[in-house]
Amino acid sequence: MKSCAIATGGMLFSNCRGPENKPRRPNILFFLVDDQRNDTLGCAGFPVLQTPHIDALARNGIRFLNTFVTTSICAASRASILTGLYERTHGYTFGTLPLSQASCMNSYPVLFRKNGYRTGFIGKFGVTIESGQLQQLFDYFRPLDRNPYFKIQEDGSLRHTTELAGDYAIEFLKSQPQNEPFCLSVSFNAVHAEDSDKENHYPYPFAVKNYYKERAMPLPRLSEDTFFSSQPDFLKHSLNRERFFWRWDTREKYDRNMRSYLRMLSGVDSVIGRIRKALETCKLGDNTIVIYSADNGYYMGDRGFAGKWSHYEESLRIPLIIYDPDFSGLEKGKEIDSIALNIDLAPTMLDFAGVAIPDIYQGRSLRPLFRHDQPFRWRTDFFCEHLMSHSKIPKWEGVHSQRYVYARYFEQDPVYEFLHDLERDPDQSKNFSDQPEYKTVLEKMRHRCTNYVNRYKRIITGDAKEDM
Repeated sequence: MKSCAIATGGMLFSNCRGPENKPRRPNILFFLVDDQRNDTLGCAGFPVLQTPHIDALARNGIRFLNTFVTTSICAASRASILTGLYERTHGYTFGTLPLSQASCMNSYPVLFRKNGYRTGFIGKFGVTIESGQLQQLFDYFRPLDRNPYFKIQEDGSLRHTTELAGDYAIEFLKSQPQNEPFCLSVSFNAVHAEDSDKENHYPYPFAVKNYYKERAMPLPRLSEDTFFSSQPDFLKHSLNRERFFWRWDTREKYDRNMRSYLRMLSGVDSVIGRIRKALETCKLGDNTIVIYSADNGYYMGDRGFAGKWSHYEESLRIPLIIYDPDFSGLEKGKEIDSIALNIDLAPTMLDFAGVAIPDIYQGRSLRPLFRHDQPFRWRTDFFCEHLMSHSKIPKWEGVHSQRYVYARYFEQDPVYEFLHDLERDPDQSKNFSDQPEYKTVLEKMRHRCTNYVNRYKRIITGDAKEDM
């Protein structure tokens, strides 16, 4: 066994496992951004925004065009990313008990560690786990929280958490033992708003303060009053609407906050560039798979809303880019429109490493989508939900298919149903649930949703497994 002591101001656990000469296995570097929907990247065509380093990942990797979260809130989504399970199966969100030991012990960091990987986590963890579990997940753990985003350093200077995340990631890479693979998760607090600060919602790093100064900010595409006026009263009075008045309700406020939001994204992009440069300096780049994604979508004034939490596309859709230095010319720059989910991230990472994917996982590896010459079976719809108990965030459950979106807000009296036809109405401006010509579709989607609820409702405890 080798002796590997790493000097760091963070929490340090033993990372010395396995023999000296191991087969060459790929490293995994996983970037997760907070509150970023799928279209807010330069490579996705968002006006004005500069994200050259993320765009380079897409140009040399694979970008998924239809990636969704199964629950659009950070706590539940991050638990789903960690465990490969739906919210109602792992049972974790804000206000619940910690993630169960059984779910935690099947999380991707635990499985990587058991298979000889050095594991690290930097930034916003966002999931409460039972006492004593953390050391089984990570060898290197450097949590970073916002509120405030700027942290006072030993010399009295201020440093943004995005930049600190880059510092710690580079520290991790420089301390990486030879002949030992790693799985490093870098989870940015950005671009989550600083909710306690009603004046400076999106504190950006000093390095990007001059970005977008002279650029006009693009208005939300779905900003017409009809998108809000068509909502039922329980959504008109939800937290989505309340926070709209915090951030987006006047042109002056919108421009200021949008400019700051984009600066925060460019700050993340710059740090990703720093980390990738460090990969090359440490001679790790040619064997490191890089994954970029987010924990949920985001309303930026669209539909008269702010935040996430609900069933519309802006809330559920997230970016996903996967870069593998071994990608061939056929894969570089490829765009895939098959449905991908946040619960697919853990099995995909394990599959890259050759680690067995637990039967308990409800997500699946995305690798078969990279290259295939023959048709094969892939999902044509998925279950989605939001179960957090909050007086201003109504609970719902639904099914999203390639054409239809069904959602039922089941605590309303009577139950309130949405049915959207993305082919006929891609902006989801209409609710077809009461239209006679959609009766058959509505009944089919209701039945599909109920089947999913029954399939995933079992909470994992002990050695129990979800019934597939």
